[in-house]
Amino acid sequence: MSIVNQHPDGINPFAVSLISTDCMTTSGVAHRALEENGHNDVLLKYMEDALQKHHISQDALQRHMDLITSLKIANLPTLRSPYPQTLTTQKGNFAEVFLAEYLSSTTDAQLPIYRLRYNTNPDQSMKGDDVLLFDLDSDPVRIIVGESKFRGVPDKQAVIDTVDGLVRSNKAGLPVSLMFVADRLFQEGKPELGQKVQNCAVLFATNKLRIDYVGLLMSNRNTKTHVNKHTDNKLRNLLIISLGMQDPQTIVKHAFEELENNL
Repeated sequence: MSIVNQHPDGINPFAVSLISTDCMTTSGVAHRALEENGHNDVLLKYMEDALQKHHISQDALQRHMDLITSLKIANLPTLRSPYPQTLTTQKGNFAEVFLAEYLSSTTDAQLPIYRLRYNTNPDQSMKGDDVLLFDLDSDPVRIIVGESKFRGVPDKQAVIDTVDGLVRSNKAGLPVSLMFVADRLFQEGKPELGQKVQNCAVLFATNKLRIDYVGLLMSNRNTKTHVNKHTDNKLRNLLIISLGMQDPQTIVKHAFEELENNL
């Protein structure tokens, strides 16, 4: 697997909670199949923390909670949650955050911003690239574009949709969210990093930028089989990841319920 390193080991939550198998799809695409191994409590706790981190900063969360307390004391209507309330958005965000965290754990690429923090309506999915990571110190500089999908039951169309999202990104050329990331970094007072991200546009124009594509399909235990059977080999730098769980919807619901309970 040239796009990602080996599956984490030791006490890493992904190592503890998931079994990893590297294989090839029928069409010859690299496939990392992840399956639960009975330690869902470890994955759930990790993802609760990750979901919070991706949706809202610790400082903003504390201000939110302080304001909720003040409103309750005054018997006034409380604030809306910083987390999505609709299950469809929760499932999509869970898959997106999982992919971002897993790629951060298995590559040298960095996630410069948590894009879900900038969603003005948490109940709607955000436009743009699901996941965008940057390895700015590699030679050549590398960007990883990630596309994530959640399906209660996997099927051929789910696999096609996952790959097609990455194919559209590839045909568009430079990732559509690149300048969004750069602008946020400048706004956050990180001009050096923002400039490096922005310079990726120049590297792309001069054919000095490597772009890899990773698709994730999160679904039930049959996910691996469908990914192996239905993945189209349409991109040169493509990795497909399947995350198969006995009851994927339940773990998503539990994670967001726990976040709400902590507000």
